[in-house]
Amino acid sequence: MIMAHQATPSSQKALMMELKSLQEQPVEGFRITLVEESDLYNWEVAIFGPPNTLYEGGYFKAHIKFPVDYPYSPPTFRFLTKMWHPNIYENGDVCISILHPPVDDPQSGELPSERWNPTQNVRTILLSVISLLNEPNTFSPANVDASVMFRKWRDSKGKDKEYAEIIRKQVLSTAAEAERDGVKVPTTLAEYCVQTRVPSQDSSSDLLYDDLYDDDMEEEDEEEDESEMESVGEAGGISFLEEGGTSTRLYDNQDDSGNEDS
Repeated sequence: MIMAHQATPSSQKALMMELKSLQEQPVEGFRITLVEESDLYNWEVAIFGPPNTLYEGGYFKAHIKFPVDYPYSPPTFRFLTKMWHPNIYENGDVCISILHPPVDDPQSGELPSERWNPTQNVRTILLSVISLLNEPNTFSPANVDASVMFRKWRDSKGKDKEYAEIIRKQVLSTAAEAERDGVKVPTTLAEYCVQTRVPSQDSSSDLLYDDLYDDDMEEEDEEEDESEMESVGEAGGISFLEEGGTSTRLYDNQDDSGNEDS
């Protein structure tokens, strides 16, 4: 008996492809895993503090949560690590234009072109966040006190050390978690550029998504083969029978195989 498949949501397919792309071509300074292997909509991100910045040697963890209609709506990006930054709220939510819905809001001071659009992806989000850490937007701060302190540090060319001292304390406090996760945080530019992908303790995630991708391709190939055989059968009077059903790996509690909705 052939197993019936329901269509995979386009957002799952998009996220699957993005995850695969980030595994093959990682973004420098990031480590990406799934919070749970059965859930493509929740990612865990670890950010390595860039060398020659206040964040050098830091190991900052965050969650990215994707909506069901991704990429038409933006995900949310929340730091789990305590962060003192002009554009990060106390609860860890990042305030950045690229993550704001594409609506016209004159009071925000943002142009619609600066906001989210479906051509953006996880890679552009990560690059924007790492840029924001080093170059805060003090015109629309999420943390006013941090913004005032940053401006004092910047305008004094580092003589006012209060902001820098808070960041360094936060960086040092992340060492214990990096050790628990078995991660060696890069501290030089050479290490930062080379060590872009940290192997997870459980590599089954990579295998799972490779399998899902391969299964999806195999199903399409099988459908093409069957279509060709039917054409040959009609033309040459050849008939054939489908053999036993195939087994397909699926996410738990997720519909992951099949074709896109038409």
